[in-house]
Amino acid sequence: MYPVSDRFLARLAESHAPVTQVQLFLTTGEVIDLPHIGGSVTVDRSQAIRRTCTVTCPDPSLIPRTPSDQLATYGAQLRVSRGVEYGRSDDIEVVPLGVFRLDSVDGDVSEGPVTLQGKGLEAVVQDDKFTTRYRASGTVVTAITSLIRRSITGADVISEITDTAIGARWFDVEADPWAGCQEIAAAAGAEVYANSDGVFVIRVMPDLATADPVWAIEAAEGGVYISGNRAMTSDGVHNAVLARGESTSDSLPPVSYLATDSDPNSPTYWGGPYGRRPLFYSSSTLTTLAACQNAARLKLAEAKAPNASGDIGSLPNPALEPGDVLRVVHEDGSRELHQAASFSVPLDIGGDFPISTISAKEDA
Repeated sequence: MYPVSDRFLARLAESHAPVTQVQLFLTTGEVIDLPHIGGSVTVDRSQAIRRTCTVTCPDPSLIPRTPSDQLATYGAQLRVSRGVEYGRSDDIEVVPLGVFRLDSVDGDVSEGPVTLQGKGLEAVVQDDKFTTRYRASGTVVTAITSLIRRSITGADVISEITDTAIGARWFDVEADPWAGCQEIAAAAGAEVYANSDGVFVIRVMPDLATADPVWAIEAAEGGVYISGNRAMTSDGVHNAVLARGESTSDSLPPVSYLATDSDPNSPTYWGGPYGRRPLFYSSSTLTTLAACQNAARLKLAEAKAPNASGDIGSLPNPALEPGDVLRVVHEDGSRELHQAASFSVPLDIGGDFPISTISAKEDA
C-alpha cells in the first residue's frame, strides 16, 4: 500500500468528500491543473500495462485543433491523485494514482465534455519495438534498466530484489521490449511495473501465507465493507510449472526445475484429487537451477487455483496496490485474507470500488 497516515485509513470509513487532482503536463513544459467532473483509474496486475485512466473534463478547449496544439498534446502526460479532506480545505492528504501517457482526447468541440484517456509508462517501452536485433545480458536489474532507459532516458528504476545473473537473450526485429522486461524479471521470480509515482519497480510479489494485512475491510459499524462474492474455478488452472533454460548462444547445459503445489491441504495439491496439470515455461535467460526455481515458483503462484477467490466491494481506498494483502470480515462473521489483483478508483463521489483478488484463504 502507498504510505499514508493512520488517520487517512480511518477517514476512508467516515462520511467525506474525496479530493481529486488531475494535472496535464504538455510537451511545452506547461502544467495545467484540469477541472474534471468524473473518470477513473484502473489498476490490474494481470495486464502488461498495469494502470490506465479515463478523465472527463468540461472544457472543450482541451481538444487539439491546430498543429501547435497537436504538437503540445502528443507525448503529454497526465498525473492523477485522490485523497481525503480532514474537515478543512487546507487540511488534505492525497496519494498518486499514476503517471500516464496521454493517448486520446475526444469530445464535443462546442459544448464538451471532453474525455482524456491515458496508459501507464509501460506503454512507452512497449510501443518502442525493436528495429534491429537486440541482445540483453548481464543481470536481471541491469538488463531491465537498459531496456527501460532505451525508451525513457533517465527513467527511475528501483530494485527490491536480490539481483540474479541471466543468460544472453536475443530479441528479434518487431519484438516487444516490455514483454522482454517481464521475461527477464521472471528469472529472479519477480515482476516489473510502473508504480503510482511513475517509477519502475522490480520486486517479488508478497506471499499471502506470510505477508501482514495492510487494510481491513469489515462488515461492521465503522467498516468499509459493502459486498463480497466467493468463487472457485479450474479454468486455466495449473498445479505445477516446469521452467526450462536453454541458452544456445552461451553454450551452457540446459537446466530445469519443476515447481508443484506441495500443500496437501490445497485443493490443487499435486497428485491429489485435482490431478496433475502442469504448465511449461522456457527462456534463454534461465542459466542456473536457482533461476529456474525462481521463475517456476513465480509462475506457479499465478497459475494455481487459490483456496478461494472473489470480488470485494468496499469504500474506495486510493492507496491500495496490487499484491496487497487484505483482511476481509463478511456479514456472517467469516474472515478471510485476500490478495488484491485489480480494482478501479473513481474520480467522482459515490463511485464503486470493486476489488478482484488473485488468491484468498481462511483467516483464523
